[in-house]
Amino acid sequence: MKLSHLSLVLSSTALISLMTIAAMAQPPGGRGGEQRGLSASSPLAGDDGERKILQSIDQITKEQGRRLNVPEIDGRMLRLLAESIGAKSVVEFGTSNGISAIWLSLALRKTGGKILTHEIDPNAAAQARKNFETAGVADIVTVVEGDGHQKATELKGPIDLVFIDADKEGYLDYFKKVLPLVRPGGLILAHNMNARMANPEYLKAITSDPSVETLFYSDGGGLSLTLKKR
Repeated sequence: MKLSHLSLVLSSTALISLMTIAAMAQPPGGRGGEQRGLSASSPLAGDDGERKILQSIDQITKEQGRRLNVPEIDGRMLRLLAESIGAKSVVEFGTSNGISAIWLSLALRKTGGKILTHEIDPNAAAQARKNFETAGVADIVTVVEGDGHQKATELKGPIDLVFIDADKEGYLDYFKKVLPLVRPGGLILAHNMNARMANPEYLKAITSDPSVETLFYSDGGGLSLTLKKR
């Protein structure tokens, strides 16, 4: 299956609009990927709290490197989607040093939501906690240490949004465990869904299950966006 640059097939008009805006808002050069056509500056802070978070993302990335984190364009997409659906309960698999959770926190500080992020590496989990303190979002993010596949069995619904960015061979298992907990109209997002890294079993599951609707966004590291139908 070819992952197109932008597939606007979601049944939600609001999400279609956001996908179009985000595709055109790709920043030039380095942080967001290649420049293609229209581009925009880096995200603009609407208040002091947002400014602190955005500055912290830049600071952490500069000091600790990209590591396994999402690029800026994908982080902005996570924030847009979480805020657009008014997400209050978010679950992440694959914390790394916390950049994606910090992007999601930009939305959750407005919606009053919280995020549970799962990390198997205790050193990465410890670094992430420090970074959440630096960004001022430690009250929004809870780090769950341990095997995400096991910890997923302890989750309770309803969940508004799930972001999967962990062991690629485990994507299908995460999907099966969280889908019953995601509310109708909720989203399951997965990173590195590109021709080189996408898990074929996961790809089949999200495109053949009639209870969900999936599209692909290929900027940045590549995202799959799966809507649990109402």
